[in-house]
Amino acid sequence: MTELVPPMSGMAWRVDAGSLLKVVDVDGGQSGDVFAVAADDLEDGLSNGRTFDYGGTIHLSTGSRLYSRRSRPLLTIVEDEVGAHDFLFAPCSQEMFETSHGVTEPHPNCFANLTTSLAAFGVPPATVTIAFNVFFNVAVHADGRLDIRPPVSTAGQGLTFVAERDVLVAVSSCSAASGNGGVFGPLAVEIQPDLSH
Repeated sequence: MTELVPPMSGMAWRVDAGSLLKVVDVDGGQSGDVFAVAADDLEDGLSNGRTFDYGGTIHLSTGSRLYSRRSRPLLTIVEDEVGAHDFLFAPCSQEMFETSHGVTEPHPNCFANLTTSLAAFGVPPATVTIAFNVFFNVAVHADGRLDIRPPVSTAGQGLTFVAERDVLVAVSSCSAASGNGGVFGPLAVEIQPDLSH
C-alpha cells in the first residue's frame, strides 16, 4: 500500500508487528514528522528521551531503535537513504508559529496533523510529544546551538522502519518553511505487511 500525504497535512495508519513502513520525500527537500503509539496502550507513545537513553546518541540512522515512554521498542530504522534526521525539535504547532514567527492567523502545523490523524484511532492528544523528524536537517554545534538547515534529501529518497510491535503511526508533511528550505511538498508512505507468517 502506498499513500500520498499532501503538503502541510497528515495521515495515520495501523501498522502490524513486522511490517515495513517507508517514508519517501517525493520531490526532494521536504521534511516530515513521524509519531508512533503502541496499539495496545494508546498512552504509550514515542519517546526521544528513552531512545537517547538506550541508543546513546542523538543521531539516528540504520539500526537505530525508537522506544516508547514505557521503554518498549516501537520502530527500528532498517534502511536510511538520507542520513540526516532530527529527534530534538517538537512538532511545529500553532503556538510555535505565533511565538517564533509572529503568525496570528491559524496555520497548518505538524502537531495538529499528528493529533488529528491519531484521534481517529482513539489516541489522546496528550500522547503526542516529540516526533521523529525525518529529513529534518539540524546541525548541533560544539557550544550546543542548533542550526536548522534545508533537507539534503533528494526526490525519491526515503527512510524505512520495521514495526517492533503493533503500532499506530502518523506522518505529517511539515508546514514550517525553515525546515523545508522555504517550500512545501508531499511525502509518500509505503506500508509492506510482514509476509513471513
